Amino acid sequence: MTVETTPDRAPLRSWLPGFVALAAIWGSSFLFIKVGVTELHPVHLTLYRVATGAVTLLVVLAVLRDRLPREPRVWAHMMVVAAFGVALPFTLFGFGEQRVESMLAGIWNATTPLIVLPLAVLVFRTERLTVRRAVGLGLGFVGVLVVLGVWEGVGGAHFTGQLMCFGAAACYGLAIPYQKKFIAGSTHSGLSLSAAQLLVATAQLALVAPLAAGAPPVPTGLSLRVVASVLALGALGTGLAFVINMRNIRLAGASTASTVTYLIPVFAVLVGAVVLGERMNWHQPVGALVVLVGVAVAQGLFGRRRRPEPVVPATRAAEPAARA
Repeated sequence: MTVETTPDRAPLRSWLPGFVALAAIWGSSFLFIKVGVTELHPVHLTLYRVATGAVTLLVVLAVLRDRLPREPRVWAHMMVVAAFGVALPFTLFGFGEQRVESMLAGIWNATTPLIVLPLAVLVFRTERLTVRRAVGLGLGFVGVLVVLGVWEGVGGAHFTGQLMCFGAAACYGLAIPYQKKFIAGSTHSGLSLSAAQLLVATAQLALVAPLAAGAPPVPTGLSLRVVASVLALGALGTGLAFVINMRNIRLAGASTASTVTYLIPVFAVLVGAVVLGERMNWHQPVGALVVLVGVAVAQGLFGRRRRPEPVVPATRAAEPAARA
């Protein structure tokens, strides 16, 4: 069966297990970050994580006989995408989780689409602002204020940690429309572009880490739980998860696959509560629900039937998705 003859709507059982697995992997990433920053500086954690993810994707590239991009233009754009789509947000989540619960970081990750849309409309001109999208944005940012609990006042380490997590989501919000405008039309596979992105991010972090945090510690000096968290973040959350996401896009379509955004905070909250015993204030899950409703309205998931999506050809770059 070729891409051209694959049915528009694959059976639910063919993609749902991978969809749930992806949400679980990315939702659990906030737990692994929380564990990792107990012994590692956030910059070092990101460096080890990204390097592990890059090696994982290079192995997958070799197995699939795919190759990295060769055009200088693509690599130049990757400097921006790697910085704002990988190095900065991963590091900001690490700094944020030194101050806030892992489940709260997972909630802030879900605000990414609220930042993507205004930038795509006003800066990159890849989307149009409609009444429906404006209403969704308004609802979403009301949810952000509820999550922050602004009526309780601002300031303190916890508030600063939340702003760092929101800043990480804002980085994704810049990287996603940038990638869509300048890279997504490339003939390279999404796997190839993602591997290139991680390689560039690894180089960037290798240069910055000694200046910002000193020499990275030797992995043998870390506890087993921290080493395991780094490997899980890199090999699973940053490497193999992308392969699963590509499969979901191929089987279910880009829009359906992108709704994994709604499940990631659910898994982040569950894992944080069960494994770490974390608790939240009442307004944080309420605000998260308002945020997700706003995102759903902005993305047109309410109020109209959606047409079946055509399957994405294997040669197209996969649409980027927010991830921890």
